[in-house]
Amino acid sequence: MNILALHELKKYFATQKAVDNISFNISEGSIFGLLGPNGAGKTTLLRMITGIFYPDSGEIIFNGKKFDPLNDTINIGYMPEERGLYKKMKIGEQVLYLARLKGMSKSDAMSQIKKWFVKLEMESWWDKKVEDLSKGMSQKLQFVTTVIHQPRLIILDEPFSGLDPVNANLIKDEIFNLAKNGSTIIFSTHRMEQVEEICDHIVLVNKGKKILDGTISNVKQEFKENIYRVGAAISPELLTKEMFEVVKHQPDQLLLKLNNQHTSNEVLQYLLQQGVSIQSFNEVLPSLNDIFLKLVEDNSATRKFQPVN
Repeated sequence: MNILALHELKKYFATQKAVDNISFNISEGSIFGLLGPNGAGKTTLLRMITGIFYPDSGEIIFNGKKFDPLNDTINIGYMPEERGLYKKMKIGEQVLYLARLKGMSKSDAMSQIKKWFVKLEMESWWDKKVEDLSKGMSQKLQFVTTVIHQPRLIILDEPFSGLDPVNANLIKDEIFNLAKNGSTIIFSTHRMEQVEEICDHIVLVNKGKKILDGTISNVKQEFKENIYRVGAAISPELLTKEMFEVVKHQPDQLLLKLNNQHTSNEVLQYLLQQGVSIQSFNEVLPSLNDIFLKLVEDNSATRKFQPVN
């Protein structure tokens, strides 16, 4: 079941097409990556999903029915990249206040606050003020205020910003736990290695348009370039075959790009016939970062040279 479906969303600001006819679905219980360079339209999309902006046209379906910002946002938790905390307010009082705004009773809110403060090692923070926190501490606090009311849809925009590796792992584990327990996560970041590790499905937007939509595994398969890493010490005279091209040659390994008319089995068989002692032979799939850069650059070049009507 899709918890969220966007149908042909458009949002214009003066002459800028911030979101230009974007559609995609998000499955319930998934961790979904919304990616794109600065100015791509990600923040505008997130603000429409949370009811902050209204689309100029198109439709948002939330939990099987047309999105109603007045009633449905109670089931959404939104952690923006910018801090949204009251600097002079004590941390414990602030989390309680924001939880009550989300419709929680005082007793339920206190129970959840205690649970999250223990989980994220924040027990001693209750009487601290936000202005006294480091950037990483503020990020942990903002994460708690986002998930405290157990929303069905959780939107995290750069959630690891300012966190050290230990606390980043702590938050990452909680993201997995939230998804395991039924919450759906929209994860927006510029860190492609985090996307590969965390997300099930991604959408890439650029200049207001969707340019990629698929699972991590399918996207990598779609953009692979028939490159294999061979763990072996190979003499240069064995690397002149027409069936492959040498991308990189090191003393104990090399990268081969196979010609389309030859299979990996044929190349492997050839090397074995030449008496090469092969320790490993693996296909190299492109990283999401490489795919991201290629698509954004190609998309920008295409748009730059489009004729003006």
